Amino acid sequence: MSSATLCRSAAREILWSRALPRASRTTPPALRCLHQASKSHTLTLIAASRRPLPLKPMTWSGVRSIFIQTESTPNADALKFLPNHTVLPSGLSSPFLEYLTPRSTLAPPHPSPLAANLLNIDGITSVFYGPDFITVTKAADANWAHVKPEVFSLITETVTSGEQIVNTVENSSAESGQEGGEKDTLGYNENDSEVVGMIKELLETRIRPAIQEDGGDIEFRGFENGMVLLKLRGACRTCDSSTVTLKRGIESMLMHYIEEVQGVTQVLDQEEEIAMQEFAKFEEKLKQQKGPDAVASTVGKGSLDTA
Repeated sequence: MSSATLCRSAAREILWSRALPRASRTTPPALRCLHQASKSHTLTLIAASRRPLPLKPMTWSGVRSIFIQTESTPNADALKFLPNHTVLPSGLSSPFLEYLTPRSTLAPPHPSPLAANLLNIDGITSVFYGPDFITVTKAADANWAHVKPEVFSLITETVTSGEQIVNTVENSSAESGQEGGEKDTLGYNENDSEVVGMIKELLETRIRPAIQEDGGDIEFRGFENGMVLLKLRGACRTCDSSTVTLKRGIESMLMHYIEEVQGVTQVLDQEEEIAMQEFAKFEEKLKQQKGPDAVASTVGKGSLDTA
């Protein structure tokens, strides 16, 4: 073959290759698909090798999960703790227990080691147990920033250890060492009149849940001459707005639904009456200093107590 023929064959080869699409000048289709599948499989294997393995939840035998929530209450001196744990012992007829002195935490029928430890904290004045919450009240001059961590630590330690929060022991005396441990005053009594039964039902279904949300509870002490006698407990016992709660909340609702009710009166213990009298004297003294038009308040910047 002459050189001219070879040059013409080479030229035709070049023109033919340029006229074809780029894909046709590469690997044949069958081989190309096999190559792509192999490449995709390889990338999948690489990605799988780099993907982190799913972590299995770690479990510890004998250790319970603890989540304690803290809620504020209308009373600035009281905090509500929810330990996600049953607080009151089963079979207790009352929906709450309240410890006001260190002695009450040791006395039958329901001593509480946790309440004893809490009342040993400097500045803590009372411990209240609801069905599933604990309300701790401090003195007015105590600071939550100082006492709250210790309170939280004691509650967490007790719940974590599985220790019983409230014990039940035989009581040889007729008196109870704790407040509210004898019976539920809102419970049914066959000797109650129809009006008293309606009052109790309304207090149980409409009033008590709202007060428990605020870290307290309520006791029914009687119905005399159209007046409902009530006792506030827990955070509501020492709350400055307790009078507003009784008059605008409880009294208004009872009078709206039960025409025989003429009003609501709060029953005070002897110690509480003395405290109320001392507070009234202090309030009057501040009014004399600030003027007769001054409005007494214990909360908020610029209030009478902080001015």
